[in-house]
Amino acid sequence: MIQRLIQSAAFFAWLSLPVTGLASPEIPGAPQSSPIALVGGTVHPVSGPAIKEGVVLFRRGKITYVGRRRPIPEGTEVIDVSGKHVFPGMCDAFTNLGLVEVNRVRASVDHAETGQLNPNVRAHVAVNPDSELIPVTRSNGVLLVATVPTGGLIAGKAAVLQLDGWTYEDLTLQAEVGLHVNWPSMSPVSDWWVEKPPAARINQTEQALRNLQQAFDDARAYQRARQAAGEQPFDIRWEAMQPVVAGKLPLIVSANELQQIQAAVAFAVRNKVDVIVYGGYDAVHCAALLVAHHVPVIVGNVYRLPRRRDDDYDAPYTLPERLRQAGVKFCISGSGRFGAANVRNLPYHAATAAAYGLPRDEALKAITLSPAQILGIADRVGSLEKGKDATLFVANGDPLLTATKVQIAYVQGRRVQLSDRHKKLWRKYREKYRRVKRAQ
Repeated sequence: MIQRLIQSAAFFAWLSLPVTGLASPEIPGAPQSSPIALVGGTVHPVSGPAIKEGVVLFRRGKITYVGRRRPIPEGTEVIDVSGKHVFPGMCDAFTNLGLVEVNRVRASVDHAETGQLNPNVRAHVAVNPDSELIPVTRSNGVLLVATVPTGGLIAGKAAVLQLDGWTYEDLTLQAEVGLHVNWPSMSPVSDWWVEKPPAARINQTEQALRNLQQAFDDARAYQRARQAAGEQPFDIRWEAMQPVVAGKLPLIVSANELQQIQAAVAFAVRNKVDVIVYGGYDAVHCAALLVAHHVPVIVGNVYRLPRRRDDDYDAPYTLPERLRQAGVKFCISGSGRFGAANVRNLPYHAATAAAYGLPRDEALKAITLSPAQILGIADRVGSLEKGKDATLFVANGDPLLTATKVQIAYVQGRRVQLSDRHKKLWRKYREKYRRVKRAQ
């Protein structure tokens, strides 16, 4: 028995080696020690028109000037970026970056808690600041992400991370931006892979909705009891829901079907809470409802298949433009089904939307300022404006094009390393085939 335990312990220790071995060796940026001016490049504030031969000046991590050329204060480090382009850091509004390293390695996956009701879960405290995926992501100009727990009915609270820092505290820009709810499917599907009959699945959906409403009712009752008697035992779940039931923190509802979106909005109106729809495949079909109740949509992945056989092949690609035309506030997320490893491709989701009708300026806005506005952090990030964080990057072209390279990046004024595992492997195998060719 003891021998088997020793063997099991050795096995699990061996199994954990690839996970610990994936820690990122990149050193976080040092705090800004002197003012920095990026001079001569084309500045794209996003909140306004592009500025040719512009200047971006920042001090102590905050932008102090954006505009045409002007006298530079003494003691400023001047960086000539002539011929290049300056953009605010891109932001993916729905990811599991930092919570998942390798999808197939259970020890590196920490995006879901057990149970159905977990409003007390806070994503940022579980983030791995040494994730290899963080340098890979920021190398492509994605400097901000919303990391979202995903398990159960009420999954927990999402946090916005800035992709540089020693600890999860350093990475956390805002610890709570929304409470994630996985809205149950309202339309039972009959297919070979579905085990339960339609009636059972309808009952399951109805029970989930009752549980959700009961959770809100219990959270309110808990608060009244705490205020009235003061002897109500502390309950971490209902305590965590107080900002939500008070209307200070929105629900982020995963919903693609029309009936899901309509039910989620109805629930939010009935409970007097704000709601953000993530996924939103059918959102354009209830655009009037979303506009009337000021419900924004995080378009969950432009690179996805049509949901129905009779949908246009390009329905997912045109969704952002159709939402724009309908007057629905939206942004684009790019993590999709492959999760954290795919966040780096965020600009190409926006590029595909632009190729299928979305104006190019709106496509850039959909991955910078719009997600910041939807997540409630636009006072700090999302555009290049005086007073905002100096979280930005310099590229040699349009970031929506795959050939463009990010050459310099800053997070709150800290210059971050743009080396990553992908680049190191590319250099390694480039050298391998260079030697092979030379030996021939």
